[in-house]
Amino acid sequence: MLLKLLAIIVLTLLILIPLGLIRDTVQDRQQHRQEAIASIAASYAGGQTITGPVLVVPYKIRIDEVAQDAEGKKTYRSRNENRQYLFFPKDLQMQGELLPSERYRGLHKVHVYELQSSFSGRIDYQLPAATQLAADQITLSRPYLAIGISDVRGLLGAPLLKIGGQPVLLEQGAGDLGKGMHAALPQLGLADSGSLEVALTMTVAGTENLAITPVGDTNRFELSSSWPHPQFGGSFLPRTRSVSEQGFRAVWEVSSLASNAQRQLRSDDKTGVESLDIQLAEPVNIYSQADRATKYGLLFVLLTFVGFFIFEMIKQLPIHPIQYLLVGLGLAIFFLILVSLSEHIAFWQAYLAASAACISLLTFYLSQVLRSAARGLGFGAMLTLLYGTLYGLLISEDNALVLGSLMLFVILAVIMIVTRKIDWYQTAAPNKPEIA
Repeated sequence: MLLKLLAIIVLTLLILIPLGLIRDTVQDRQQHRQEAIASIAASYAGGQTITGPVLVVPYKIRIDEVAQDAEGKKTYRSRNENRQYLFFPKDLQMQGELLPSERYRGLHKVHVYELQSSFSGRIDYQLPAATQLAADQITLSRPYLAIGISDVRGLLGAPLLKIGGQPVLLEQGAGDLGKGMHAALPQLGLADSGSLEVALTMTVAGTENLAITPVGDTNRFELSSSWPHPQFGGSFLPRTRSVSEQGFRAVWEVSSLASNAQRQLRSDDKTGVESLDIQLAEPVNIYSQADRATKYGLLFVLLTFVGFFIFEMIKQLPIHPIQYLLVGLGLAIFFLILVSLSEHIAFWQAYLAASAACISLLTFYLSQVLRSAARGLGFGAMLTLLYGTLYGLLISEDNALVLGSLMLFVILAVIMIVTRKIDWYQTAAPNKPEIA
């Protein structure tokens, strides 16, 4: 019995090799999908981040400096430094509709979208007082209204910007906001103040992810779509949302008191600015599901080998290590069939087909190994229960730990109940030759 246990342990470790190779294959296919997304983004438009509108007033300031050498002699010099005043909307509103569609790279499906949006808001501005010192040191440049768009290739058609109800010309570039567009405004002077009523209508295309920066003092964004599986993220979740098979509708209400976006945009480092995010998520990511499934592969093999061993000890029916190995490989190849089929059909259909094929094969094989069709069907029923339990773990990700713990407890309880009357010393003792 000790030698048989050692052989089972060695075979279990050997099965780790094909399981590891299969898991590498799953991760490799997942990497191919990421490459497909990058390829679509490179030729279509990437995930979009929309920032603005923001009133930018560039200026040049003269800074007078005094330096003192070791002898106490003072030297005076002046240098010019480029800076800018930023004025954000008092109230920023956006209404948009997200129109999803699909693109393909080989077998891989990538979700893209078109955002039809309307932004509106009021920007109040007040420049510094026109003192003599300010007039000598500050030189204002021409102001402009900037709208940041992370991938301007996604701009579809001609966006329309109105200031005070009048259309204005849009040009490329958004200054310090990065890529995007801007509209040049009339020259301002020190101590000037005023208010701009801004309305912007545009359609922006992107791939999978959309982010909007809440730059206003108060922000209200309303977004609807026919996509039934949105994933909300970023720094702010919707205040209200409704999601159904027909799509979703979400409303964000964000105050500048709760957001660091304005402060981050005023700083020199504008990376990682707070935003609200929406992702067109897959309802079932076949590669992450298959990767999770392979983590249970060793448990499947181990439980099956334990069942064989107990059966062998109870029935005194020897099972050769090669037969253990073939059954273990049959269990391992299930995961490879699963991921290959799920690239062509729905995940649940791929799971059903792969499990049915492997259970049928192993039931047929074990009917011969165990010298009884009933015994083979019994092990087939056990495998069916295991595969059904695994599917329950995969679709109940939030409850996977508690379900897995209960499954292991039940399996251990069944093994203890079945083997409670076995005399292991007698079972392990060598057979004595009969005396004539």
